[in-house]
Amino acid sequence: MTDKTDFKKTFDGYRARRGEFRVLRLPALRYLMVDGHGDPNTSPACAEALAALYPVAYKLKFASKLDLQRDYVVPPLEGLWWAEDMDSFTTSRDKSRWDWTMMLMVPDWIDRDMFHAAVERAGAAARPVRLDDVRLECLSEGQCVQTLHIGSFDDEAAVLERMHHEFIPANGLRMDGKHHEIYLSDFRKTAPDRLRTVLRQPVVPRTTAATARDRE
Repeated sequence: MTDKTDFKKTFDGYRARRGEFRVLRLPALRYLMVDGHGDPNTSPACAEALAALYPVAYKLKFASKLDLQRDYVVPPLEGLWWAEDMDSFTTSRDKSRWDWTMMLMVPDWIDRDMFHAAVERAGAAARPVRLDDVRLECLSEGQCVQTLHIGSFDDEAAVLERMHHEFIPANGLRMDGKHHEIYLSDFRKTAPDRLRTVLRQPVVPRTTAATARDRE
């Protein structure tokens, strides 16, 4: 049996420093995903999504350990967030308007047959309400900017304001893709002021045309 892989320690995409915006390029990655809409604090949809994701993730982990002799720590929860007006993330913070995808990364040695088997096993006893909504999908973000936020989720706005409107344009980039969060802390067990969250934004170089429009 090989050592257990902990992606939080080995994957560069999980590394970030508070107060530092870093540009990095990420490979295409596969995730277990469930979509939803609305305030995650008040809508039951978010809790139902997590209740479906985690059983499948752990069934995959155990299958990998037993069948492939490759053990790993289930990676941290991640979320994609977006809205029709993206300023709702940095100004109004009206969470009722947000759309989201909750995600757990899957190692590249897990194949689709193992995924389908894990879903079947996860529904064998008490079947999660949203189990049929769990999918295995590739996410290719490419070039991104990210930083580490320490504190309450409600205090992210100032950091995102700097990222979106200062650092990204100052470095000849523009936003391209969904706001991405990686929850390094278990928010069920961690005080809000000690939460550690990676904030990520996919970007692309600004084109000459886009630069000209911005100056008008």
